[in-house]
Amino acid sequence: MACGHCQLLQLGVALIAAQMVATYTYQNCIEDQDSNKQSFKCMNRKKTNISAILYGLPESVLNLTISRNDIGKIPDKAFINFHNIQQLKLDSNHLNTIDKFAFHNLPQLQYLDLSSNNVSQLSSSLFRSLLNLTFLSLGGNKLQQLPGEIFSSLFKLDTLILRENLINNFSRIVESVSHLNKLQNLDLCFNKLTSLRHSNVSLPKSLAKLLICNNNLSTLECGPSFLKWVSLLDLSYNSKLQAMAFKEIDLSRTNYLNLRSTGVKVATLLNITEINFGHVDFTGTGLNNDSLLRELCKMLSSKLTSIKKMRLGVNDIRYLSWDTLSDCPKITESLDLSQNSLTSKNNNGLHCFGFLGKNVFLKNINYEHNLLTALNTCRTKKRFYSIENLSFRYNRILLISKNAFIHTPNITTLKLNINNVAYLDKHALDGLKRLETLRLDNNLLTDLFHSTFKDLISLQTLNLRNNRISVIFNRTFHSLGKLTILDLGGNKISNFQSSALKGLKSLSKFYLDGNNLKKIDMSLYHVFQDTLTVLDLKSNLIRFFKQTVHAPFVKFSKLQNLKLGGQRPHGLTLVPHAFFRGLGNLTSLYLSNNQISDIADDAFDDLTSLRFLTLDGCCNGNMALKPGTFKNLQKLAVFILENAGIQTFSKDVFGNLTKLNKLQLNHNGMQSFDVEALESLPNLRYLDIRNLPLSCTCSNSRLQNWTLHNPNVQVVYVYNLSCPKGEKHSFYNYDTRVCYIDLAEYLFFSTAVFAALFTAVPILYVKLYWKMKYGYYVFRSWCGEQWRRIKEEEENCAYDAFISYNSNDEEWVMEQLLPNLEGNGSSFKLCLHHRDFEPGRDIVDNIVTAVYGSRKTICVVSRNFLQSEWCSLEIQLASYRLFDEHRDVLLLIFLDTITERQMSSYHRMRKVMLKKTYLRWPGSDGINPMQAQDLFWNQLRRAMKTGSKLETEYDDVEDGGAAADNYDFRDSDTRTLIADENFYIS
Repeated sequence: MACGHCQLLQLGVALIAAQMVATYTYQNCIEDQDSNKQSFKCMNRKKTNISAILYGLPESVLNLTISRNDIGKIPDKAFINFHNIQQLKLDSNHLNTIDKFAFHNLPQLQYLDLSSNNVSQLSSSLFRSLLNLTFLSLGGNKLQQLPGEIFSSLFKLDTLILRENLINNFSRIVESVSHLNKLQNLDLCFNKLTSLRHSNVSLPKSLAKLLICNNNLSTLECGPSFLKWVSLLDLSYNSKLQAMAFKEIDLSRTNYLNLRSTGVKVATLLNITEINFGHVDFTGTGLNNDSLLRELCKMLSSKLTSIKKMRLGVNDIRYLSWDTLSDCPKITESLDLSQNSLTSKNNNGLHCFGFLGKNVFLKNINYEHNLLTALNTCRTKKRFYSIENLSFRYNRILLISKNAFIHTPNITTLKLNINNVAYLDKHALDGLKRLETLRLDNNLLTDLFHSTFKDLISLQTLNLRNNRISVIFNRTFHSLGKLTILDLGGNKISNFQSSALKGLKSLSKFYLDGNNLKKIDMSLYHVFQDTLTVLDLKSNLIRFFKQTVHAPFVKFSKLQNLKLGGQRPHGLTLVPHAFFRGLGNLTSLYLSNNQISDIADDAFDDLTSLRFLTLDGCCNGNMALKPGTFKNLQKLAVFILENAGIQTFSKDVFGNLTKLNKLQLNHNGMQSFDVEALESLPNLRYLDIRNLPLSCTCSNSRLQNWTLHNPNVQVVYVYNLSCPKGEKHSFYNYDTRVCYIDLAEYLFFSTAVFAALFTAVPILYVKLYWKMKYGYYVFRSWCGEQWRRIKEEEENCAYDAFISYNSNDEEWVMEQLLPNLEGNGSSFKLCLHHRDFEPGRDIVDNIVTAVYGSRKTICVVSRNFLQSEWCSLEIQLASYRLFDEHRDVLLLIFLDTITERQMSSYHRMRKVMLKKTYLRWPGSDGINPMQAQDLFWNQLRRAMKTGSKLETEYDDVEDGGAAADNYDFRDSDTRTLIADENFYIS
């Protein structure tokens, strides 16, 4: 019993596994867009077992990120099924154990990141099979030492990161990497190294970058040529390291030496080493006064004629006097004075570069992170024509005076952002005719004047974000004809004067977000309507109260990116009719975080090129999207509808988004889905329906099946979708069998009935049309108490024969048939419809009464007769008596010669002709008409005298019946009665 129970459990697990493998949805991972099942991220899943995370992933994985989980261990052969993987990130988990064969059978692996875990020990054979590994990060762990042969097979390793560990033995590190002839980068920062003491082995000659910052180095204790091949050496933040540690160390090939925050005295270092002085970073080396800087300059000049970069940051420099750096070698590129304590007080030479002395050739000067409070007028006549870039960011500058930059007329980039600039003189920027980028953002500016930017004729980017500007006055930007980017976001602008934007003929990107604009007055922007591609109006005060407004963007056909999200305080409220008219080239539209209650059904009609649309957080929960709202968005690829209050997802709203690739619907109110709407999106590849209150009922049975088995659409974390509170199952495995049983039965029976009807109806129509019609009329007669009367009258018939004929043959009936049967000594009584039918009575009732009230029915068959519906009914009734009641009541007279082909569609009459003799009127047979007609009438009279009871199909006719001895069977289908003079009755 127990064994059987286990087998059933295993079978159930296998079925679930098969179901999960069949899907294009992964339990704990998300596939990167357009990666073709090759790149996955499995992050923040809070799983402790790596097998659970890997479960269901395809073997085609090349790039895999498993980060920020609760995994404690990687077991042996954990990735055995992913032998093609090239990049594996396992950072920021809680790994403390990695088995020695954890990365077995990963021959293509090139990138492995194990950083930010809790690993303290590694097996010497852990990386043995990773022959193609080029990048390995073990940083942020608790490693104290490494096994000697741990990197023995990593011959292609290029970068090794061991930072932020507890390593204290440098010699063991050297031994483990000495044979790696392609190693270029080794990072040992933030460890516990006290020296570079090592054994007889050396670093590989390929090593170019060695980082040993933030350790406890007090000495180097390495051989003279140990660091010979290192081009970048970072020894910063080793506070105990002294200059004498470098004595006799060969640093001739070092291109960059970082000694920030060490105990190294620069003067001593330069005297005892052969390093190129131009490659030393003097940041944080204690050069905090004029005398030390002057001494440094003299020492550098004794060795160099020029220096590319002079780095003097983090030295606590407070003051620079005239000509402080005059004795330095020629600085050709940049001077870095950032993160010092420079102030504006009694420091006039600072801003006007008097401290540079004869150094007038440098291009870039960095004053960032100092204590400057003002940029005053520079009255010196000396000009620095080579300077191109100036940065004063992160200071405390409050004012900028007139002609503050007159001495640097050729600068192209000026950064004054992140200060306290409240006063910018009208002429502060005079003379900067080559300036291309101006950063004034994050200051306290309130006003801009028409002369503020008058000389900036080459300006291309102007950033005024996050100031306190409320009005843009006329002609403020009139000289900025080449400006392409204008950022006025984060101000208090409520209006523009009529000519405020005049002159902006080349503007492409215009940012006005976070202001106080209440309307979209695009008439102000007419000067750049043919160039504008990006317009940011989010977080303003724009709001609409009626559906009909003037289309503001109608002339902006080049606009590609429009942002209208987050209007304060109540949002847009609604999106009016034809609001986006004219934006045929728009590719991105942002309407997020608005409280929209209504979107006009034609609002998006003109957006035929739109590829990205976000409506996340746009709606108040009461909005119902109208059918056809997105009908023209046939190029839309990404649609974000998160937290939008959407209650339904239907085909008539979303069905036209045929190019949609990514759809995010999480945090909405949909309890069920129209699967047909999802199936109408042929290019959909990514669907996010997390945090929806999906009901676990039959209404979602198709959705469950679709999410689990659709081969093309990745439904994000579908196995984590929950049923409403109280349900025991998840959405993917709640029981839907009862839904499919009912549906299957319904589909089976409905399909069977439809198929049967589809097959039977044509047959019944052809074979039984008149029989069913006859039955209908008999039923009607029966209901009208006609049936009993008809049956009673049958035994005592009122007529010898009822004549069925077409009105076109009435002349023959009246001139030939009637005289020969009722006259000329004959005593037959005939029933003719024009003479004997009861007036006012239903014609069908008259026909039924005539057929059943006559011993015989004579059908006068002609081509016209065959085309008559009433004649067909009459012969149908008579043939029913012939075949079903076995009464010999039907006589056929053919007036015309009718071919076999013409008779082919009259099945009932052909059946009569095969079983009964019939007469043909000898009007056109080429024989003696008088003799033939006499014989015809004699044969007809004899046939009418026969009884109505039919004994057998081929019994001889007695008494006055047709002579049996005259029958001649010409073929198997037709009986022919031979008469004198070659006249025949067919």
